[in-house]
Amino acid sequence: MCGINGIFAYRPSAAAVDRDELLRVRETMTARGPDGAGVWIADNGRVGLAHRRLAIIDLSPAGAQPMQTADGLTVVSFNGEIYNYPELRSELERDGVRFDSHSDTEVLLHLYRRQGPAMVGRLRGMFAFALWDAQARSLLLARDPHGIKPLYYADDGGTLRFASQVSALLAGDGIDKRPEPAGAVGMLLWGSVPEPFTLYRGVRLLPAGSTLLVTETGAAAPVRYWTLSAAMERSLEAAASIPLGSETAFMREQLLDSVRAHLLADVPVGAFLSAGLDSSTLVGLAREASSARLRTLTLTFDDLQGTQHDECPAASLIARHLDVDHTCIVLSAGEQEEELDRFFTAMDQPTIDGINTWFVSRAAQQAGLKVALSGLGGDELLGGYASFTEVPRLRASAQGSPWRHAPKLYRSMHRLLGARLGWSANAAGIPEFGTTPEGAYQLSKGVFMPWELEGILGTDILREGLRALAEHDAAYAEAHTSLNDFGQVACLESVRYMRNQLLRDTDWVSMSHSLEIRVPLVDHVLSETLLGLAASGRLGPGKSALPRTLSCGLPTEILNRPKSGFVVPTWRWLRHHPGLDAWKSVPALRQARMSDSRRWAFTLLSRHPSGKALLRN
Repeated sequence: MCGINGIFAYRPSAAAVDRDELLRVRETMTARGPDGAGVWIADNGRVGLAHRRLAIIDLSPAGAQPMQTADGLTVVSFNGEIYNYPELRSELERDGVRFDSHSDTEVLLHLYRRQGPAMVGRLRGMFAFALWDAQARSLLLARDPHGIKPLYYADDGGTLRFASQVSALLAGDGIDKRPEPAGAVGMLLWGSVPEPFTLYRGVRLLPAGSTLLVTETGAAAPVRYWTLSAAMERSLEAAASIPLGSETAFMREQLLDSVRAHLLADVPVGAFLSAGLDSSTLVGLAREASSARLRTLTLTFDDLQGTQHDECPAASLIARHLDVDHTCIVLSAGEQEEELDRFFTAMDQPTIDGINTWFVSRAAQQAGLKVALSGLGGDELLGGYASFTEVPRLRASAQGSPWRHAPKLYRSMHRLLGARLGWSANAAGIPEFGTTPEGAYQLSKGVFMPWELEGILGTDILREGLRALAEHDAAYAEAHTSLNDFGQVACLESVRYMRNQLLRDTDWVSMSHSLEIRVPLVDHVLSETLLGLAASGRLGPGKSALPRTLSCGLPTEILNRPKSGFVVPTWRWLRHHPGLDAWKSVPALRQARMSDSRRWAFTLLSRHPSGKALLRN
């Protein structure tokens, strides 16, 4: 896992690559790669690649980057892991390719030489890379199917710059830093900045499952090579051929396959263990798949000890049952307060959900781990969220509502009576938004509703942001109209929430602690094999089938434990931490019905220089 950046001055009129700028951007990402650094600039000075290394596979100098072929015609700077690189390497060796290292990076170079940009379809892993082809005089940017690894870029019409973080790009030159309304509007609507936007007009995120080709005539539009909706349709077709009664055995086989792949490393691999079914099953399968002792970590806060949200007692029971080396970390209120400022400083783009990952990544780093497995993705894969039942219910309610043709009148009535009757704030939008899967999902999982932003953002900013988001949805949204209710919600959860928020938080937070977090349940091969079974209902409700895939099962107390989720005490920080009370200046946010998640979203946006510039004064 690493940090990558580069510059391609593709227009003859553009200035040559500035080595100092290349290094300046690279060094802002030192935490992403404390084990080594490299830089490469073409002889003509028109293209340069840089790299910070966190050594996980092939720890020797032979794995250093940027890496180039022996003839110097192909160069790559790569962030991530290719889990099927041993199989790809064997295939290439049979074709006569000779390797100089044992790294997955070198496999990328030789695979590209044989298959060109289409090689991304052969890769299983999490990745973002930039590959320079001197013969074609082109730069290829690529990102993994689910978007686990980010890649940001800026194009001023003559020079393209890219990096693993927005903050790194901003350390360079030529970046349009004007605020981006769509980023701010999306942040308030969903709790994170939606792909492909950032909070800056001049910086974009390469969409998940996409490549971007840049030649001497400029950058083409991103090309999607994988979409979740298409994968789900293939998975539904394949599920029909799986014999009835063999679902659990098939599920176990597919999960074990993904876990084995994600254990590939030349350093010890640990795991995060909550009391949930996802991480418990993941740890159990990892214990079965490897003879090495597995180290696990659970985090809780002193505020939560003795409550239903304290996961340490249940996690310790699971750890004893699975026979793993377990540590439970309890953070005091003082430690939490001390870490908040470091969290805000490191935050690449605002998000309401990264603080929990921050604390557990810090604990893993202090425990000496370089790699940790996470159970992220189980809810999206198997329908574990309440939204899988709530979104269809909201759609049915909206389609049968007599208020469908008078949504604004309904909102006015809701404003007057909602608090008295205990209605949720988002319920005011049921007649207007609830008839489509996207709208019903917004009602179910959205932070703010669009009309509520009028008192927070300026009218022109809000209008421009909503228009840009609508255009983005038309261009990049998953085409899921042919899917059933489960499939539609799975796509929305995976794209809106997991990709834009959970995975992005996992990347910048873990990398701030020089830690690689791997997510075996977010694997495009696993998605294509299991999503269809889940969508067809053959795996039972939610994640109930997960424990049955373990040879030793899970304790009865855990199976009967209600789902609680990981809780952090944001309520206390919002009221007592200096600098987190900006929400008090907005009358709407002081209302009793306003949730802390809304106040937290506003607070985080107001702390960001670009976000703050877009807020109504």
